[in-house]
This record gives sequence, C-alpha cells and structure tokens, in this order.
Amino acid sequence: MKLDYIETDDIMVSREVYKEKFLCNLKECKGACCTLHSDAGAPVTEEEIEIIKKHLPVIMEYLPEEHRREIEEKGYAEEKYDQLLLRSLNDRACVFVVWDGDIAKCGIERAYRDGKIDFIKPVSCHLYPIRVSYFGGPVLKYERIAECEPAICENGIEKPVILDFCKEAIERAFGKDFYMNLKKSERSVK
Repeated sequence: MKLDYIETDDIMVSREVYKEKFLCNLKECKGACCTLHSDAGAPVTEEEIEIIKKHLPVIMEYLPEEHRREIEEKGYAEEKYDQLLLRSLNDRACVFVVWDGDIAKCGIERAYRDGKIDFIKPVSCHLYPIRVSYFGGPVLKYERIAECEPAICENGIEKPVILDFCKEAIERAFGKDFYMNLKKSERSVK
C-alpha cells in the first residue's frame, strides 16, 4: 500500500498535490475560496499582518464601503483556534474581498496588480487549494471543497496538476529549490 504523503526536504506533501488536476474557473465558482461560510478566515502570519498594516491605506481604497467600515471598527485579523486569521464579514466574505460583477476577488491582490503595493496576498491564499498544517513539521495537503468542483471537472480544457498550478506560491513560501525537488519527487508518485 502506498503512503498518502511523500516526504520532500522534511516536508510532507499529499499525493493529491502531485496527481489532482486543478485550474480555477472564476466564472463558475465566483471566487468561492474568498467567500466560504466559516467563522475562521484565511491563516496569516504576524509578518503578513505587519505588511498589510503598512499597505492598508492603499488597500482600503479598493474595498467596498461595508468592508472598510468593518476593518475600521473591528480590524482585519483576529486570533482564533490558536492561530492568526483574516477576519470575514458575517462569517462569509473575507474583509479584503472586492467584487468584479458577481465574482469575489482579493483587494490586496488588485492593489498589487495595479502596482500600488509590493505584496500580492497572504501565502495561505496564494497557495490555495493547498493548505499547510503542522504535525511535527509542515504538511502540504489538497483542500477539496465542493465550490471548487469547476476547477477539477473535465470540460475540454487541459488542466495542470495542483503542484504546477501552485508553482509560484510554492516557490514563494518554500523556495525554488523546494519546488524543483517536488518536481523530482513527482516521477515516483505516478
């Protein structure tokens, strides 16, 4: 029986990250990863909290009035379940959500793409659908949610495996060498 995880550079990686195909389809999912019903938002680090704080005046320009008010009154992060998390509005939309028609997008990323700030978004958001948990060290696993079904279903579009879909985020979080070592490990998974 094959293990469900492969160890690379002391990090456990779910086989699904190597095997499952994934390509976001915002027209279908409407940015569901930013609006999931939950009392816990995306995980963030203290360093990311400080970076967001530095860029907050610019980011706020992108946000809907209701989200700006929420941040002004309650802040944009909270400690819950022994970790730092971004806050959500009404246990739904991340406080940094901006709307492009009926599609939820990230206001932090929009400011970045417009060249106004030098921070794309929190690593946990960038890595999605990979989630990092800790059990004697980092564990990377595929977080499968129903709202992402359009990203995995076959519809005639060639889709990369999650490992390749998340390449930029993996390199950002763990380094280019780690990504290259994952690619080497990929051969043993198939």
